[in-house]
Amino acid sequence: MRVLITGLTGFVGSHLADYLVSRGDVELFGTHRWRSRMDNIEHLRGRITLVECDLRDPTAARRAFAAVRPHRVFHLAAQSYVPTSWLMPAETLLPNVQAQLNVFEAVRDLGLQAQIHIAGSSEEYGLVQPDEVPIREENPLRPLSPYAVSKVAQDLLAYQYWRSYGLHTVRTRGFNHSGPRRGEVFVTSNFARQIAEIEKGLRGPVIHVGNLESVRDFTDVRDMVRAYWLALEHGEPGAVYNICSGKGYPIRQVLETLLALAQVKVEIREDPERMRPSDVPVLVGDCSRFRRITGWAPTIPFDTTLADVLSYWRQRV
Repeated sequence: MRVLITGLTGFVGSHLADYLVSRGDVELFGTHRWRSRMDNIEHLRGRITLVECDLRDPTAARRAFAAVRPHRVFHLAAQSYVPTSWLMPAETLLPNVQAQLNVFEAVRDLGLQAQIHIAGSSEEYGLVQPDEVPIREENPLRPLSPYAVSKVAQDLLAYQYWRSYGLHTVRTRGFNHSGPRRGEVFVTSNFARQIAEIEKGLRGPVIHVGNLESVRDFTDVRDMVRAYWLALEHGEPGAVYNICSGKGYPIRQVLETLLALAQVKVEIREDPERMRPSDVPVLVGDCSRFRRITGWAPTIPFDTTLADVLSYWRQRV
């Protein structure tokens, strides 16, 4: 089975590649751009086939899909950092939607019978009322950032291409996930890097934070990518599934857990620049639909995830 991961070099893409290589039953391909950093996949050299492609270019996308002719596609390539979407909304909205559109059109034009996984986000739900928690797939989508709007567009585009053209698309709405290799701008990784730098004397004993009161549902990325595979194994074409732990963690608790692992004492200081124009107070999901069809459940405790993230940054700074 030929499997193509778009955004292979990223955080989730590299962990999905680890999982698929460990299975031993797939021929694995992954797209990257000429400027993509390869740090996350250096250990997989010789076990995957890299395909240089900017998916925003329809001709390049068609050429890549013609070369690989995949049976399964995991579309992960996207601008995925919410604060960046506030600073550069066009650079989030347009590329995220255009890249996916080009993937779909390449599959259609080449007549491929590929199963396509679309990695959505819990950010699509946006403004969630207290009586709507835990969040089910039927909950209204009220996005509160340009990034979230782009993911809603990707989500609905996948549904439309299934209904209109019969493309085998399966959508997931992944809630927060973390683990080693998480980009330093994301909250768990950002806290861990600051702690690692303080421990090594690279910065003063102050950790800078944004909103600590928001509540998020965290899953380890290594559990998340296993769920992505199961989504194409067992998911219904055109369907959408939440993937989450079902447990909410205040960001303050996340920070306290990491600080308990730290080898130094630090001051916590709020940074106004880390505050968003509008924030989502609570994102805690209901994963029962997905669990019924797959039997999936997270296996890695969140405390272990955080310890692994801190260990990763201690090795890197």
